[in-house]
Amino acid sequence: MAEQEHHEVKRELKTRHLSMIALGGSIGTGLFVASGSAISTAGPGGALMAYVGIGIMVYFLMTSLGEMATYLPVSGSFSTYATKFVDPALGFAMGWNYWFNWAITLAVDISTAAIVMQFWLPSVPGWVFSLVALVLIFTINALSVRSFGETEYWLSLIKVVTVLIFLAVGVLTIFGIMGGHATGLSNFTYKKAPFVGGIPTILSVFVVAGFSFQGTELIGITAGESETPEKSIPAAIKQVFWRILLFYILAIFVIAAIIPYTSKDLLGSSASDIAISPFTLVFKRAGLAAAASVMNAVILTSVLSAANSGMYASTRMLYSLSLQGYAPKTFGRTNRRGIPIMALLGTTVIGLLTFLSSLFGERIYIFLVSASGLTGFIAWLGIAISHLRFRKAFVAQGHDLSELRYHAKWFPFGPWFAFALCLIVIVGQDLHSFATLDWQAIGVTYMSIPLFIILYFYYKIRYKTHMIPLDQVDLSKEHLD
Repeated sequence: MAEQEHHEVKRELKTRHLSMIALGGSIGTGLFVASGSAISTAGPGGALMAYVGIGIMVYFLMTSLGEMATYLPVSGSFSTYATKFVDPALGFAMGWNYWFNWAITLAVDISTAAIVMQFWLPSVPGWVFSLVALVLIFTINALSVRSFGETEYWLSLIKVVTVLIFLAVGVLTIFGIMGGHATGLSNFTYKKAPFVGGIPTILSVFVVAGFSFQGTELIGITAGESETPEKSIPAAIKQVFWRILLFYILAIFVIAAIIPYTSKDLLGSSASDIAISPFTLVFKRAGLAAAASVMNAVILTSVLSAANSGMYASTRMLYSLSLQGYAPKTFGRTNRRGIPIMALLGTTVIGLLTFLSSLFGERIYIFLVSASGLTGFIAWLGIAISHLRFRKAFVAQGHDLSELRYHAKWFPFGPWFAFALCLIVIVGQDLHSFATLDWQAIGVTYMSIPLFIILYFYYKIRYKTHMIPLDQVDLSKEHLD
């Protein structure tokens, strides 16, 4: 019998998989393409400040998630933690919110894959490439969790190697060893640099940086299928912090040193702007003629990696929602290989329908993409709240902190800092529209907030839930999967 009623996923992800999944989730088109627009907007100093700030916040979020995930390693973690430690209504809203976010992101990524492929094969219709990408991603996720882990490992490795080569070439270019003359650090004081436009523009770049780091929280979703979560999650978190600092901060420093912030080439922010990716520009400046084709290939692996992670994350969240009674029971079934196959099929169908809406109903597609815009930040807020409640309940019920396998550093500063910065970034999404009272733009930008609130109050009113008192928080370690 292919379908079974049992609810077991298989613990087959190794530490190297988790490290690369968390790292790969944060290195994508946000770094390869959009980092240029961040430098162009706020200048080199403003961009660096935004990425350092968000990088530190993401680290604290990962330590919060790590403490809970080593204590209770389950698939679809943040929804489960919000349900157990805060309020079932919050768990319900966070789970559906996160699933929706990644199902839509999957559709965006397969559309982007087609744009990237048309760089080489402009005469082939884009939908052909998107369909091939979707079938490929579905197959990888349907085989086994290990096939997902291995694919993500190698795709992420390509991105990491690219960044390392870029950093080496960039440093040689700054000193004039490659590409002719040395630029030194002159671009950091060019015209209005290093800080351009003051606090409002730096705040707007925090938003760009925040989107670049979305996906790092995947490490919490993978906890339920890790072979040794108590070892691999802390190890992955420690590595991710240093790698984010090394890759993001150094990469932006190199781009800012070589290309002045006034360059029009830095304005590209989507995958269709491969020819003017800051990475491509730096490689060309160093005299590497094939830069555009090479970077195109890297961006393709990056987009496929994001789609692969998106398919995995949304499938596991739907599976988790089913186990908690928040989604139909059929989505909680796994096959012999431990894959929640119905949840995978359900997510694939939504991804496909969203993609088709981009072909036949452009306005519906833009609406869906806008609606998923802030959902990642909402998930981060939920992680911070859940961790504050978890730790308070843990102490209130007479437990000793030495019982925890992993301790989040600087508690409670970490979750409070992450909570505050997430709120600032969410509010600061589109301050310009508030200033001009452009209600249509405000509606599009902040659409995910009312959707989340509707989900939350629907469940709260229907099931009359309340915030769980600290002494009644369920800290039992029975696995929910």
